[in-house]
Amino acid sequence: MLMMLAELADELSVFNVFRYITFRTGAALITSALIVFLFGPMIIASLRVRQGKGQPIRADGPQTHFKKAGTPTMGGLMILSGILGSCLLWANLSSVYVWVVLMVTVGFGAIGFYDDYLKVTKQSHLGFSGKLRLLIEFAIAGAAAWFIMRAGQEPFSSSLTFPFFKDLILNLGIFFIPFAAFVIVGAGNAVNLTDGLDGLATVPVMVAAASFGVIAYLSGNAIFANYLQIHFVPGTGELAVILGAVIGAGLGFLWFNAPPAAIFMGDTGSLALGGLIGSVAVATKHEIVLAIIGGLFVVEIMSVIIQVAVFKMTGKRVFLMAPIHHHFEKLGWTESQVVIRFWIIAVLLALIGLSTLKLR
Repeated sequence: MLMMLAELADELSVFNVFRYITFRTGAALITSALIVFLFGPMIIASLRVRQGKGQPIRADGPQTHFKKAGTPTMGGLMILSGILGSCLLWANLSSVYVWVVLMVTVGFGAIGFYDDYLKVTKQSHLGFSGKLRLLIEFAIAGAAAWFIMRAGQEPFSSSLTFPFFKDLILNLGIFFIPFAAFVIVGAGNAVNLTDGLDGLATVPVMVAAASFGVIAYLSGNAIFANYLQIHFVPGTGELAVILGAVIGAGLGFLWFNAPPAAIFMGDTGSLALGGLIGSVAVATKHEIVLAIIGGLFVVEIMSVIIQVAVFKMTGKRVFLMAPIHHHFEKLGWTESQVVIRFWIIAVLLALIGLSTLKLR
């Protein structure tokens, strides 16, 4: 919206600053953080009154979690408010990529909201049907993949690129849509499973957002893309503004989520943020790099898949509890030890992922 002020640059040069993605990304970060800071207390108070007993605690979980009983959930509403409000102000609303990513974010957020609602009202950690939930997620992600493919230039728009190899491109054709949908849905659910401890998912999401903010900006700039020998994807630079808003909203949320947490993110936030990161990875043609930068999320979701598969086949458990962060809690790690050590891993993986931009 405010980018329209750039049209006044011919009359007053100061308005030219609104053309720069870097300026609007920084402004989006600050704006989203302020929105969460200002409206966070009001949202928390409202949710606490409406939810009563708050988010239900798993009976088979670590004993230390029972002291969190009564803490309200759906804190993702704060994060989404910051992201959407900031993006409407600072993003280029004529960009197809902006609307596609926001569509996935809102769509996945709505699914998560309904799931949280069922958990709170039924006082059970089980939400609505997993199969139905995945079906809706794939429908949203599939639509997003189709729009992304249409927004690009054929055949590159339907192709898969590989890190470390600048000339290795695999054209998936129409199969790009199910592949991209799988990436988006996988990212959404991986972040969702990671969100089990205070701040555990928030900081790695911010790290991933910062990393993909750099990737989006470079991929959308012909000069930088040519210099780094990465694939140029026109228009994706604008996604850096959304990712800046994610970082700001995450900072604001951490203020209230710091132990002892005043509110939990819930599926409302984690599913939306994962879908957002996944859709940006698809748009920038860095789907494989997402598996590196978001390696922590991959490990979390794989620990659940392995645990369930092995238990069904043998009746035995690989981990003391899944997702894997609960396994370490069962081993005796404190919550803060798990969270901070996982943060460190997330930063290291992000650095490795970003190194792929030059190692080609």
